Amino acid sequence: MRCWDPRIEEMPVADLQKLQFKLLKTIVYRVYSFSPFYHKRMKDAGVHPDDINSLEDIVKLPFMYKKDLRDTYPDGLIMSEQEELVRYHVSSGTTGKPTVVGYTRNDINNWTESLARGLTSAGLGHGDVIQVSYGYGLFTGGLGLHYGAERIGATVLPTSIGNTERQIELMQDLRVTAIACTPSYLLHMGEVAEKMGVSIKKDTFLRKAIVGAEPWSEQMRSRIRESLEVDAYDIYGTSELSGPLFCECECQQGFHVWSDLIYPEILDPDTQEPLPPGERGELVVTMLQKDALPIIRYRTGDITAIKDDPCPCGRTHPRLERLSGRVDDMLIIRGINVFPSQIEHALLGIPEVAEHFMIEVDRKGALDDMLVRVELAREAFSDKISDLMRIRRHVEKVLKGSLNVQVSVELTEPGTLPRFEGKAKRVIDKRLI
Repeated sequence: MRCWDPRIEEMPVADLQKLQFKLLKTIVYRVYSFSPFYHKRMKDAGVHPDDINSLEDIVKLPFMYKKDLRDTYPDGLIMSEQEELVRYHVSSGTTGKPTVVGYTRNDINNWTESLARGLTSAGLGHGDVIQVSYGYGLFTGGLGLHYGAERIGATVLPTSIGNTERQIELMQDLRVTAIACTPSYLLHMGEVAEKMGVSIKKDTFLRKAIVGAEPWSEQMRSRIRESLEVDAYDIYGTSELSGPLFCECECQQGFHVWSDLIYPEILDPDTQEPLPPGERGELVVTMLQKDALPIIRYRTGDITAIKDDPCPCGRTHPRLERLSGRVDDMLIIRGINVFPSQIEHALLGIPEVAEHFMIEVDRKGALDDMLVRVELAREAFSDKISDLMRIRRHVEKVLKGSLNVQVSVELTEPGTLPRFEGKAKRVIDKRLI
């Protein structure tokens, strides 16, 4: 299996840990010495760079939160001089002030190098035509994948999002072999193609997809494979860390996190205590080589687990398991924790329903009530009330068994629920209105 940089990707674990510690010490000294924010945060926590004598000592360092980025808007946390910056990216700011991330040339190079490793591990390279259907501009997805694809010698088709019919035409005409987009948009493209009389399976060269920016399940991977004959690979990153950074290799057993660029921790979200490999909790990230905007112990809010067992691909870097959601996306229904990804996982195991669904949560009296609207698969659509009632009861039974809480189900006709070009927005919580 190909590696982009075998020297780093196959480095012995002991050597990687030595490198990590060296990089950690360097960045801790740097921020303590030159960042007023980190200096004060560390002083308040009673920790000095000299207290960091092993990787395990990272737990002595204080956390960083998204609120810190918003409170210091626009550039209070950026440490590089203005003339050293080559780019800004800005988050949407839909839940508050936007977050601004600056990049030096070295930051862009590390970001691109990370994606070059990841895309190569997914089996892509010179000779591939990669259609980038993530948004370009302030969002990091489009430009991140664009630079990474060019670095590995692929030809890039920068379609961005929208104008789906035109994207499908270009996919055919330019013999696209891989696409980067959200999983929900990929399935939407399949539906649009079908309406155009185009089969993604038979009428295009598409064989691989790099999909992320929203949680998705193994059942979604299977649905993509069955309906489009495309192998889907998970990718992970956040705008605060740089953008999309880490991708699944061809073994598809979690996305490799490059130990020379990142130190990941998994914490119990409630106790903030570290969790061992294999246990799911909140991902906390320290970026080990970040010039403009250093990131130390950043609470991402993403729920996952670390896998440190050897990967069959031969890469020695640890992997993160598929995200099961975010701490702030978790719904508490009658005392039960529910993630939208659990609902997707359950629904995609039911052949009578499609992959599109919406969740509506309300409070009736003292009790929470959850309604899941689900599209019927075209082949299961019927005008017989008895057939629809049978499917609805089956879906409710499956969801109750999966979630441990009673759920109401409403079946909708094929093609009636919203489609999303960017991140899917599947939850309406009327308790917050």
